[in-house]
Amino acid sequence: MSQLLPVNLVIGDRTYRVKVEAEHEEHVRKFVKRLNDKIIEFKTQFAGKDMQDYVAMALIWSITEISQADAVSYTTLTNNLQQLTQQIAQALPQNT
Repeated sequence: MSQLLPVNLVIGDRTYRVKVEAEHEEHVRKFVKRLNDKIIEFKTQFAGKDMQDYVAMALIWSITEISQADAVSYTTLTNNLQQLTQQIAQALPQNT
């Protein structure tokens, strides 16, 4: 099993601390960079939305790109999204 590295990732205007496998760190950082670039692009195209809307649009765009380019199966994609959602939920402060 690979060693997990704690990594701070900024998506939109929020920082998320997640653990990634060492060999995947560069790939994750490149993906987050592309995602943030797309968020900025959507902000210029669709003024007046909030950051959550831009992040959602960028995630939908990225999933579409990934599924078309790599022919990822729906089940695999869903599992990956669930894992990402869990990691983000764990990084967010809990409301008390």
